Amino acid sequence: MPLKRVVAVLFLMLLPVIGAAGKDSEAAVNSAVEKTLRQQESAWNRHDLDGFMTGYWNSSDLTFFSGAQVTPGWQSTLERYRKAYQSEGREMGKLEFSDLRIEPLGSDAAFVRGTWHLTMPDGKMPHGLFTLIFKRFSDGWKIVHDHTSAAE
Repeated sequence: MPLKRVVAVLFLMLLPVIGAAGKDSEAAVNSAVEKTLRQQESAWNRHDLDGFMTGYWNSSDLTFFSGAQVTPGWQSTLERYRKAYQSEGREMGKLEFSDLRIEPLGSDAAFVRGTWHLTMPDGKMPHGLFTLIFKRFSDGWKIVHDHTSAAE
């Protein structure tokens, strides 16, 4: 059998393996990103804002967009959350993420769309949409950009 034909046959035999490896890595990215989001959800529901913030990249280059405002950096994002949900007269409520659509952008990045819902002690239920960009770091998957909107 000519060498070109042998190489072609081997390539065709390996195609399912290559495809499966791609699917496995996509599944691994999806699982890791969703795990980070579920950990954030759990921390929020324990009223642990510091724990919630571990899902964000602790960098001055983090960006958070909401309400036509840009909040640059991890520390500013933490302060924004504290003001909105932990200052006097404010409540964190119970957070739920749903309708998650995670799209890997290679093995080290992902684009995420979803819905957030808060159930507040007074019965109000603010909710909205978010888009996130995640990046894999040595200490796990972190949000490097968050664009969150609230329903009117």
